[in-house]
Amino acid sequence: MRRLIFAALLAALSLAFLPAATRAAAGVLVRVDRASQTMEVSADGAYLYTWPVSTARPGYRTPTGVFHPQWMAARWFSRIYYNSPMPYSIFFRGGFAIHGSYEISRLGGPASHGCVRLHPANAAVLFDLVQREGMRNTTIVVQ
Repeated sequence: MRRLIFAALLAALSLAFLPAATRAAAGVLVRVDRASQTMEVSADGAYLYTWPVSTARPGYRTPTGVFHPQWMAARWFSRIYYNSPMPYSIFFRGGFAIHGSYEISRLGGPASHGCVRLHPANAAVLFDLVQREGMRNTTIVVQ
Protein backbone atom coordinates (compact mmCIF):
# COMPACT_ATOMS: atom_id res chain seq x y z
CA MET A 1 0.00 0.00 0.00
CA ARG A 2 2.82 2.41 0.89
CA ARG A 3 4.50 1.66 -2.44
CA LEU A 4 1.32 2.61 -4.34
CA ILE A 5 0.97 5.89 -2.47
CA PHE A 6 4.66 6.68 -2.97
CA ALA A 7 4.45 5.85 -6.69
CA ALA A 8 1.37 8.05 -7.13
CA LEU A 9 3.04 10.92 -5.30
CA LEU A 10 6.21 10.56 -7.36
CA ALA A 11 4.21 10.53 -10.61
CA ALA A 12 2.30 13.66 -9.59
CA LEU A 13 5.50 15.50 -8.67
CA SER A 14 7.24 14.53 -11.89
CA LEU A 15 4.28 15.86 -13.94
CA ALA A 16 4.64 19.23 -12.25
CA PHE A 17 8.18 19.59 -13.61
CA LEU A 18 7.45 18.59 -17.20
CA PRO A 19 7.50 21.35 -19.82
CA ALA A 20 4.06 22.89 -20.41
CA ALA A 21 3.96 21.52 -23.96
CA THR A 22 4.17 17.97 -22.62
CA ARG A 23 1.42 18.32 -20.02
CA ALA A 24 -2.23 18.09 -20.96
CA ALA A 25 -3.56 21.63 -20.98
CA ALA A 26 -6.83 22.48 -19.28
CA GLY A 27 -6.98 25.48 -21.59
CA VAL A 28 -8.25 29.03 -21.50
CA LEU A 29 -11.68 29.95 -20.18
CA VAL A 30 -13.12 33.35 -21.10
CA ARG A 31 -16.37 34.24 -19.29
CA VAL A 32 -18.31 37.29 -20.42
CA ASP A 33 -21.03 38.52 -18.08
CA ARG A 34 -23.37 40.84 -19.98
CA ALA A 35 -25.15 41.93 -16.79
CA SER A 36 -21.97 43.24 -15.13
CA GLN A 37 -20.20 44.09 -18.41
CA THR A 38 -17.10 42.19 -17.31
CA MET A 39 -14.88 39.43 -18.61
CA GLU A 40 -13.03 36.93 -16.46
CA VAL A 41 -10.10 35.00 -17.90
CA SER A 42 -8.51 31.88 -16.46
CA ALA A 43 -5.93 29.47 -17.81
CA ASP A 44 -5.41 25.90 -16.72
CA GLY A 45 -7.88 26.46 -13.89
CA ALA A 46 -6.05 29.50 -12.47
CA TYR A 47 -7.76 32.90 -12.39
CA LEU A 48 -5.83 35.53 -14.37
CA TYR A 49 -7.86 38.68 -15.13
CA THR A 50 -11.12 40.55 -14.76
CA TRP A 51 -11.65 43.33 -17.32
CA PRO A 52 -14.50 45.72 -18.16
CA VAL A 53 -16.12 45.07 -21.53
CA SER A 54 -18.85 46.50 -23.71
CA THR A 55 -21.41 44.17 -25.23
CA ALA A 56 -24.45 44.98 -27.38
CA ARG A 57 -26.28 48.25 -26.85
CA PRO A 58 -30.09 48.37 -27.08
CA GLY A 59 -31.32 47.29 -30.50
CA TYR A 60 -28.44 44.86 -31.01
CA ARG A 61 -27.50 41.54 -29.43
CA THR A 62 -24.42 39.72 -28.25
CA PRO A 63 -24.98 35.97 -28.74
CA THR A 64 -25.07 33.89 -25.56
CA GLY A 65 -23.77 30.37 -25.14
CA VAL A 66 -20.57 28.39 -25.16
CA PHE A 67 -18.21 28.95 -28.06
CA HIS A 68 -14.69 28.26 -29.29
CA PRO A 69 -12.69 30.71 -31.39
CA GLN A 70 -13.27 30.17 -35.10
CA TRP A 71 -10.49 32.42 -36.34
CA MET A 72 -8.27 35.27 -35.18
CA ALA A 73 -6.79 38.43 -36.67
CA ALA A 74 -4.34 40.76 -34.95
CA ARG A 75 -5.38 43.58 -37.33
CA TRP A 76 -8.95 43.69 -38.58
CA PHE A 77 -11.36 46.35 -39.77
CA SER A 78 -15.13 45.95 -39.76
CA ARG A 79 -16.58 45.35 -43.20
CA ILE A 80 -20.04 46.32 -41.93
CA TYR A 81 -19.52 49.26 -39.57
CA TYR A 82 -17.56 52.03 -41.31
CA ASN A 83 -14.24 50.17 -41.51
CA SER A 84 -13.93 50.52 -37.72
CA PRO A 85 -10.70 49.09 -36.29
CA MET A 86 -11.03 45.82 -34.41
CA PRO A 87 -7.52 45.10 -33.09
CA TYR A 88 -6.76 41.64 -31.73
CA SER A 89 -10.00 40.08 -32.92
CA ILE A 90 -11.03 36.61 -31.76
CA PHE A 91 -14.06 35.62 -33.83
CA PHE A 92 -16.28 33.17 -31.97
CA ARG A 93 -19.55 33.10 -33.95
CA GLY A 94 -19.83 34.32 -37.52
CA GLY A 95 -19.03 38.04 -37.49
CA PHE A 96 -19.11 38.30 -33.68
CA ALA A 97 -15.73 38.77 -32.02
CA ILE A 98 -13.95 39.71 -28.85
CA HIS A 99 -11.71 42.62 -29.88
CA GLY A 100 -10.00 45.77 -28.78
CA SER A 101 -11.81 49.09 -28.98
CA TYR A 102 -10.49 52.63 -28.88
CA GLU A 103 -13.77 53.84 -27.35
CA ILE A 104 -12.40 53.02 -23.92
CA SER A 105 -14.65 55.52 -22.12
CA ARG A 106 -17.60 53.30 -23.00
CA LEU A 107 -16.13 50.10 -21.52
CA GLY A 108 -18.20 48.81 -18.61
CA GLY A 109 -21.50 49.57 -20.32
CA PRO A 110 -23.37 48.27 -23.39
CA ALA A 111 -22.06 50.07 -26.49
CA SER A 112 -21.36 47.63 -29.33
CA HIS A 113 -23.26 46.26 -32.29
CA GLY A 114 -22.89 42.81 -30.70
CA CYS A 115 -19.18 42.17 -30.38
CA VAL A 116 -17.42 42.05 -27.03
CA ARG A 117 -15.17 45.11 -26.80
CA LEU A 118 -12.07 45.31 -24.61
CA HIS A 119 -9.36 47.86 -23.93
CA PRO A 120 -6.77 47.34 -26.70
CA ALA A 121 -4.04 46.43 -24.19
CA ASN A 122 -6.27 43.77 -22.60
CA ALA A 123 -7.30 42.50 -26.04
CA ALA A 124 -3.61 42.06 -26.91
CA VAL A 125 -3.01 40.06 -23.72
CA LEU A 126 -6.02 37.82 -24.40
CA PHE A 127 -5.07 37.40 -28.07
CA ASP A 128 -1.54 36.29 -27.12
CA LEU A 129 -2.87 33.89 -24.50
CA VAL A 130 -5.33 32.26 -26.92
CA GLN A 131 -2.68 32.11 -29.64
CA ARG A 132 -0.21 30.47 -27.24
CA GLU A 133 -2.68 27.97 -25.74
CA GLY A 134 -4.55 27.31 -29.00
CA MET A 135 -8.04 28.02 -30.26
CA ARG A 136 -9.09 24.41 -29.65
CA ASN A 137 -8.07 24.77 -26.00
CA THR A 138 -10.07 27.98 -25.54
CA THR A 139 -13.68 28.17 -24.39
CA ILE A 140 -15.71 31.36 -24.50
CA VAL A 141 -18.84 31.54 -22.35
CA VAL A 142 -21.18 34.49 -22.86
CA GLN A 143 -24.02 34.82 -20.38
